[in-house]
Amino acid sequence: MKQSVSYKEAGVDIDAGNAFVEAIKPLVKATFSPNVVGGIGSFAGAYELPKGFQEPVLMGATDGVGTKLKLAIDSRRFDTVGIDLVAMCVNDLICNFATPLFFLDYYATGKLELDASIDVVKGIAEGCKRAQTSLIGGETAEMPGMYHEGDFDLAGFAVGIAEKSEMDRALHVKDGDVLVALPSSGIHSNGYSLVRKLFFDKLGYSFDNEIAGKPLIDILLEPTRIYVNEFKTLKPYINALAHITGGGIVENLPRVFPEGLGAEVEKASIRTLPVFNFMSDYVEEAEMYRTFNMGVGMVLVVSPENLDAVLEGSDGYVIGAMKAGIQGVRLL
Repeated sequence: MKQSVSYKEAGVDIDAGNAFVEAIKPLVKATFSPNVVGGIGSFAGAYELPKGFQEPVLMGATDGVGTKLKLAIDSRRFDTVGIDLVAMCVNDLICNFATPLFFLDYYATGKLELDASIDVVKGIAEGCKRAQTSLIGGETAEMPGMYHEGDFDLAGFAVGIAEKSEMDRALHVKDGDVLVALPSSGIHSNGYSLVRKLFFDKLGYSFDNEIAGKPLIDILLEPTRIYVNEFKTLKPYINALAHITGGGIVENLPRVFPEGLGAEVEKASIRTLPVFNFMSDYVEEAEMYRTFNMGVGMVLVVSPENLDAVLEGSDGYVIGAMKAGIQGVRLL
């Protein structure tokens, strides 16, 4: 008699996958805008393009959360990394003056844990709400043998729309423009391999150790701030934006510079977060500035005549200015 084997015995539980889809349906629908066409469960998500654009261009961005996921897994706290996933994508879109429209996620794991998976999607849905974008689809892949027990990975995909004439922001940046920092909420989603190496391998810290009176795990899992609302509010007053991710201010800000212009940034003006001050005792300053955001999540390049409007309409503050005749970012 031939021996039979099932998909479940191979490590993939179809019933659990179906239960997961049913559980997240209300979370997903809560992110829908009137432009979403149809519901959940088709082969692809559909989104009707908004009207009013003269030369509309669709723009896409994709990213993950990196080794910050390892901390979520080890601490069994899954409800914030989905916010990080959305943030890392939509914050890039707005730097090309694209308004986020919709989002899709890819969630891969060795074995689907229903409660943990639902918490992850709760975070993604919350991120979409903060980004004013619709979660119109996703993929959940259960792949035993590819991931260790309890491990999973996330990837996100955001699509936005921009006027063709507004995409190249370097065309609008001028000598004398002011640099306005929008604060970060924390470390965001970059540099976590170094973070984990320092705190857990070198210092032997636990999740309960405190920095400035706050548990370390709360600091490390603080979700990435989403700047879509600030972009929409301040758009008429902004010449350019730079999302400060891996590479820090010194590598991300030059991405919006025209030829012949650089920037001077006053380090003393940066409102550095306590976690970065702590880490600076163990990591060289140059390494800190090219790895972490140092408390600055987004930099706005603003004409002097628009500075008051930007400062009044945000929690931003001045950290420097554009200068002719220098290259890159000069930290003063």
